[in-house]
Amino acid sequence: MTRTDGYLLDNRQAEAAERFDAFAALFDPTTFRHLEGLGVGPGWRCWEVGAGGTSVVSWLAKKVGPTGKVVATDTDTSLLTTVGRPPVEVRVHDVGTEEPPGDGFDLVHARLVLVHVPDRERALASMIKSLRPGGRLLVEDGDPALQPLICPDEHGPEQQLANRLRNGFRTLLADRGADLAYGRKLPRLLREAGLRRVEADAYFPLSSDACGALESATVRQIRDRLVGAGLATEDDIERHLANVATGTMDLATAPMISAWGRKP
Repeated sequence: MTRTDGYLLDNRQAEAAERFDAFAALFDPTTFRHLEGLGVGPGWRCWEVGAGGTSVVSWLAKKVGPTGKVVATDTDTSLLTTVGRPPVEVRVHDVGTEEPPGDGFDLVHARLVLVHVPDRERALASMIKSLRPGGRLLVEDGDPALQPLICPDEHGPEQQLANRLRNGFRTLLADRGADLAYGRKLPRLLREAGLRRVEADAYFPLSSDACGALESATVRQIRDRLVGAGLATEDDIERHLANVATGTMDLATAPMISAWGRKP
């Protein structure tokens, strides 16, 4: 397949909001635990990179209060209109190609963003550059190569079909420059960038209603791409969506690896 530019999962598609709701259900508890551990509080200046949905932005806004600021950026901010009021500032911004939207931030956070950014090295450097001395960075990203299956327990034809479609999804991601082994690199990359007190952990949901909702929305969002690339047929997709809708499949996600550290 030839390289195709552009983000595979467009925020303007109808399924995008469903995906962000599923991400919030799956990953917000982990993200909020880490942000609490980093000490986010009143008066903090925060940059939420590739915000997409509103759950993390809203949580940060409550934490920093009226004396703080949350700059929420994305290449498409259409889903952020409801939170675009003080202390939140919403900006259209590409972290991989543009200068940071400010400096002196106490916190910079990105979740499930950098894996999709072609120039990840520049993006990470930009995020670190924008921090004040002592500022905290939290980067959370998937590692589909570490656990590539949507059904780790592949015990029947429904699970086999699901994993075949997941392989097609990974192919489409890689074709657009996604680094499917990025998550595991984060601790090393943060240390090499000069951050201190670097730590990391991983969260791996194995079965939940949110996993099913995420899978359904994702497959519906990319179905034309899968069929067009010869990675699946319309019948494959309809059968898989029907299987997911039964609620009896144990569906997983790729591990989300969270890595954090402080700027000297």
